[in-house]
Amino acid sequence: MNGIMAASSNRIMLGPLVAAIDQGTSSTRFLVFNAKTAELLSHHQVEIKQSFPKEGWVEEDPKEILQSVYECMDRTCEKLTKLNIDISNIKAIGVTNQRETTIVWDKETGEPLYNAIVWLDLRTQSTVERLINKTPGRNKNHLKHKTGLPISTYFSAVKLRWLMDNVEKIHEAVLSHKAMFGTVDSWLIWCLTGGKKGGVHCTDVTNASRTMLFNIHTMDWDPELCTYFDIPMEILPKVRSSSEIYGLMKSGPLTGVPISGCLGDQSAALVGQMCFKDGQAKNTYGTGCFLLKNVGTKPVMSDHGLLTTVAYKLGRDKPAYYALEGSVAIGGAVVRWLKDNLGIIQTSSELEKLAADVGTSYGCYFVPAFSGLYAPYWEPSARGIICGLTQFTNRSHLAFAALEAVCFQTREILDAMNLDSGIHLAQLQVDGGMTSNRLLMQLQADILCIPVVKPSMPETTALGAAMAAGAAEGVSVWSLNPEDLTEVTSEKFEPQINPEESELRYARWKKAVQKAMNWETTEPVNNGNEETSIFSSVPLGFYILGSMFMLIGAKYIAGQCESE
Repeated sequence: MNGIMAASSNRIMLGPLVAAIDQGTSSTRFLVFNAKTAELLSHHQVEIKQSFPKEGWVEEDPKEILQSVYECMDRTCEKLTKLNIDISNIKAIGVTNQRETTIVWDKETGEPLYNAIVWLDLRTQSTVERLINKTPGRNKNHLKHKTGLPISTYFSAVKLRWLMDNVEKIHEAVLSHKAMFGTVDSWLIWCLTGGKKGGVHCTDVTNASRTMLFNIHTMDWDPELCTYFDIPMEILPKVRSSSEIYGLMKSGPLTGVPISGCLGDQSAALVGQMCFKDGQAKNTYGTGCFLLKNVGTKPVMSDHGLLTTVAYKLGRDKPAYYALEGSVAIGGAVVRWLKDNLGIIQTSSELEKLAADVGTSYGCYFVPAFSGLYAPYWEPSARGIICGLTQFTNRSHLAFAALEAVCFQTREILDAMNLDSGIHLAQLQVDGGMTSNRLLMQLQADILCIPVVKPSMPETTALGAAMAAGAAEGVSVWSLNPEDLTEVTSEKFEPQINPEESELRYARWKKAVQKAMNWETTEPVNNGNEETSIFSSVPLGFYILGSMFMLIGAKYIAGQCESE
């Protein structure tokens, strides 16, 4: 609020403004920045509903996503007008988005042909198994030399393949040449620039590099990859750089403003954190956690389970930069699970207080592999596990273990990055919603044994998209020269525990991860004598719950005996 008040009092001095659409997994936001100072002037946020039609399925309504963008734009423009800030000063709009989430729509009607399949959706597991079975040596890294990615449920091509195989309307639309495919950025840009009346069907290199259809060396769609997935190239959007004018807004209060920046959310955060040098890294704590390390203009292939992805290409004639990335499926989503599924907290902010009350997990370890494990394991059969429980374990210890789980998962990725690059990171730059949890940030520094640096302005994802839009040729209101970039003030969390204790806790976490592996298997587990053991099919969760009820019962009986 102070920033908004300051902006209001200095409105005469305001120069050009740049806006950003930040369309995330759980919400949409529209933010407006001063291009000269990078100051956030105003924003509005709208929650997005997720639906779970079956176990492991996660969907969102593309029309609701689009409507939320319009609502955020309208509300933010109203707020700016109340502050006497002229919205005609907004010179460009950037888009940043949840990646891999897959949408197919009809180009003649403009209607989505199915809900958006969200990035962490697991329905494509059988599709992935079928694809891996047809590769030489059943190798999930068969396409990695072109894509930088393993064959996984995570990426858009397998989601698109599932839609073409299982949704009749999409199958028919593809056959009749009416289907358009896109990630969320493509859907929004197409709709905002006119939709069925001449909308621009494009994506940028960062989003394209997450589909498994894009060759990260040629920087374009790859005919062999499209043949492998049996996807017609005509339904794909045109690939553009992350910073150029794609088209103009065709409706709403910002009609005529160019959309000139586009970055997948993790790349946008890398840009917003000013990680332009080889070796700089950032971690974003959102629904999942995403650690990206800039590796320069030559892609580095990982030997330790990380992804090679396009970091950014800030202009048509500028070089592409690459990143090593480690993805954690469940970061902030674990907080939502504790709130919605277990009911042990009422609001997200309660988690920090609950965990701080005990300051330890009391030997309890939580592996939140609800959607399998992503980097560095890429193990879709893993499932969530809570272990190390005693009769003293309570909800506060579980809250602490949940926060530690986010930090341990980040540590696993950082270890893999250090091995791949041969350079140990000196400090980690962080952003995202969960960074407001100070206990989490301190835990992260303790578990990594390096400082964690959090910028005072946490909206680095939206800032990155605004920077790309403002710097585009034909807009040129935001300089990306290092000497012109505004220094962002930050807070540093130094490690406070000794490294031996950190290593011990990490080793026990790794032990818990092994227990979570190969849980959801389609084959019966063999006990060595060709008979299927009944115990192999009893989920550990029932065993833990049964043990807890027995302990509670024993305590109750003991209490009754004492009182008699």
